Amino acid sequence: MSEQRAIALPEDRFQIVEPAGAILGDRFAQDVAAGLLAPRKHLASKYLYDAIGSALFEAICLLPEYYLTAAETQILHEHGWAIVRALGEPADFFELGSGSAGKTGLLIDDAVRAHGSLCYSPVDISTGAMIAGCRALIERFPTLRVRAYAGDYFHVLQSPQLRFDGRVLAMFMGSNIGNYEPLQAEELLAALAARLRSGDGLLLGIDACKERATLEAAYDDPTGVTAAFDKNLLARINRELGGSFDLRNFDHVAEYDEERGCVASFLEARAACRVWIAAIEREVIFEAGERIHTESSYKYSLDQIEALARRAGFLPGERWLDADKRFSVNLFVRA
Repeated sequence: MSEQRAIALPEDRFQIVEPAGAILGDRFAQDVAAGLLAPRKHLASKYLYDAIGSALFEAICLLPEYYLTAAETQILHEHGWAIVRALGEPADFFELGSGSAGKTGLLIDDAVRAHGSLCYSPVDISTGAMIAGCRALIERFPTLRVRAYAGDYFHVLQSPQLRFDGRVLAMFMGSNIGNYEPLQAEELLAALAARLRSGDGLLLGIDACKERATLEAAYDDPTGVTAAFDKNLLARINRELGGSFDLRNFDHVAEYDEERGCVASFLEARAACRVWIAAIEREVIFEAGERIHTESSYKYSLDQIEALARRAGFLPGERWLDADKRFSVNLFVRA
């Protein structure tokens, strides 16, 4: 893999695994065809995170409107020492959706100080961002070992190549569980529970329900970074699949559905248009005002996230909140 070879990492402390079927590959074209030819057009949010999309998301995390990162970081700063010791003994870290692993470094720092060494296993579909993050962590922590998994969460969790050596603290931070429809979120946590052993932990960072204005601003900032992140998905189709999208004809829209507790993101056509996509050999027709659903961001009450974790096979443990009670980090234990 060219991205891996381009970055020199110590072989005795870094390994990257590509489980069979976990890399997106040709499925991107297949999923684009299925989504854009459906009666209600949609694209899977996981495809937002190519190299450019991942960089744009890192920029989103710096925006004052996107309070989630600041709130979760505050929790990790203030309670990281308690979090890494909560299971009562050293635990290897296993993180779904690591990205650049910026916030995770706070917990790794506490874990290394508490236990001397650590094995960290991140999973991400943006391989370049993951490798860059791992490189920074290995340079920072001389006793850290990394076994990284490149690919889709479900495929990695189902792979026989996934292995753990000791007690595990799995992590799913940044309220990323909210990007899944509730039933799919439960399926993902159940798939994770199936790979963990009794006594292993799960750390979930969860965004809470709050007023519409705050939520919609978080997902549609006035500087337009979130819009660029969303529209990059169309640019990715152009780059990788031979698409002819004119990005100027599409607007990013974020709407909060209070009944569902969900912020939905869309790309809306300003005018009727036809888009040719060479890789699927199809023309996609858009009416003026027609939307592509690109992402859901569900918000959970504390009771709702506990019920979700219980249904997936986890028991509630400790919980930490930021000062404004906007966000929670929740420890669950595999039953």
